[in-house]
Amino acid sequence: MKGSLESASMFDPLSLNILAGECKAELLRICHWWDENVIVADGFVGEIGHDLVVKPLAPRGVILAARLLWFYSEAGLFLTEQEHQSRWKKIADHLYQYIVAHFIDTQHGGVFWEVSANGRVTNNRKQIYAQAFAVYALSAYYRLSKNHAALELALDIFTLIERYGLDSINGGYCEAFSREWNTLDDIRLSEKDLNSAKSMNTHLHILEAYTGLYLASKNSQVKSALVVLIDCYSMRFPFADTAHLKMFMTASWQDESVDYSYGHDIESSWLLWQAIIAVEDGLLAQQGKQLVLKLAEACKNEGIESDGALVDAYSLIKQAKIEDRVWWVQAEAMVGFFNAYEITQEEHYIVLVQGLWQFLKSEIIDTELGEWRWMAKGDPKGKNYYTAGFWKGPYHNGRALIEVCRRIQNLQLA
Repeated sequence: MKGSLESASMFDPLSLNILAGECKAELLRICHWWDENVIVADGFVGEIGHDLVVKPLAPRGVILAARLLWFYSEAGLFLTEQEHQSRWKKIADHLYQYIVAHFIDTQHGGVFWEVSANGRVTNNRKQIYAQAFAVYALSAYYRLSKNHAALELALDIFTLIERYGLDSINGGYCEAFSREWNTLDDIRLSEKDLNSAKSMNTHLHILEAYTGLYLASKNSQVKSALVVLIDCYSMRFPFADTAHLKMFMTASWQDESVDYSYGHDIESSWLLWQAIIAVEDGLLAQQGKQLVLKLAEACKNEGIESDGALVDAYSLIKQAKIEDRVWWVQAEAMVGFFNAYEITQEEHYIVLVQGLWQFLKSEIIDTELGEWRWMAKGDPKGKNYYTAGFWKGPYHNGRALIEVCRRIQNLQLA
């Protein structure tokens, strides 16, 4: 989608060109940081503490592996200068080979959850969230490398998600299975999640993965599954009385949520729109636009604070905001509000993007240690989290930087 800035009064083309330049410079910086600190000859480092102390024996999770592969594949596609493209492709090749060698279950299909530092499987569960990230990463890698084996592997995992993960009775997707694709009692994605039959987070990342796979393959079965999922996501997860999404549901879609997440709401806003645009369905676009903008508007009105940041969540139990300024929430908000601008041409969304970027530069981006802080630098809770690890890769921040640069380019600024 392309827009025009000729009538802009709250910002000017120069300010967005500056933003694009700063985002590209930061993208290159984190490309180098992860290469120099995390990528190693035998795969990747499983964890680096908040103080940059490497934990060489830390287990290696498939989520970080997939996010690294996705990031370097997309960096290779976006940073087209030869010296960058070849360097990031070499890393993507390395990560792809590691995933195939250590995370792919050659007997039962799909990807394992975790391996040890020496590549031995330590947790063989089949989390659907993880299968989705594998599909997302392999699809991006195929677009960069044209390695047809990667695309076939992505399609194989898609087939497994549809065969085992799809709830044929109630619709939507189940959360997790054993190695052999049998049911489990504990299906939680992480310790902080509820043990609910269905989660918005898993559905969101299947949506994201199927969008990426369809754009890479143009496979009709993938498109059909994506259209069904767009409808499911739009119908099942929004609260009836607020412009937010339910986080946890029973198998028959009864709400079990204890909070709603501004970060997931704004991430959903733009990823849902991306999926709708990918399938080129005018009716879906007409129907989906209202939800996409409602989510963005609610995040703007309820979650943006005076420092420009988007707070983490809202507790339905305490009836109060969870005020943490988390790195990935700010990254997704930049893309979500830019997406809302592209749809509406309402300039206040660009002002929000610029405010978020200023907050990121002052509070989240750690130019001394190299990566992004988990939380704002003044928050002592940030020391409880690693700089790189199972749940923190260059996926949210790297993607936001690429998306903002690409969208500014698409505005055809002078």
